[in-house]
Amino acid sequence: MPKSNTFESQYPNIQHFVEAIGWIEIGQNEMITAFVRAHDLGGTVYEGEDSYPSMEEALQDLESGIKAYLDENGIE
Repeated sequence: MPKSNTFESQYPNIQHFVEAIGWIEIGQNEMITAFVRAHDLGGTVYEGEDSYPSMEEALQDLESGIKAYLDENGIE
């Protein structure tokens, strides 16, 4: 498989986040409406939209949200 098709190459911020910082959740939850979420030990760092037209769009939004969190906090 070419490197450009790997999850890691398409979503480098998600990969870094789950390997070094926290965890993500994907899917509906009766208590939280956001379809994608990212958490660290301090709590929720990103919540996406309630729904997305596709899983690809959900992952792209999560990637962008995590990137913004990393950038805002100076995390590499």
